[in-house]
Amino acid sequence: MRASLAWPVLLISAVFEAVWATALGLSAGFTRPIPTVVFLVGLTCSMLGLGWAARHIPIGTAYAVWTGVGAALTVAYAMATGTETISVGKVIFLTGIIAAVVGLKLVPSKPVAPADRD
Repeated sequence: MRASLAWPVLLISAVFEAVWATALGLSAGFTRPIPTVVFLVGLTCSMLGLGWAARHIPIGTAYAVWTGVGAALTVAYAMATGTETISVGKVIFLTGIIAAVVGLKLVPSKPVAPADRD
């Protein structure tokens, strides 16, 4: 894959982070098979995507975006399904997380050195 795909791959891996986090909560301590399998597949896809994207985006930025988007999606999904209450404060803070992620994308950073890419 090309380096120009690093951001889309990172965002997709953040979606998988939300998937595995949600499945973890549904797995009842890994006693329910389907959520456990979804957790394992989501975790694997999420980590592979983060690992690949971090070869092209500085790790601090990649990790912050991955965790921020994943956390925001996890909370948003929980609120949408009614497993977590919706409040003005939560919406404001989720908006802040997304604004911070967009800001990290917009702030120029030095690309990862070619020797570090393999």
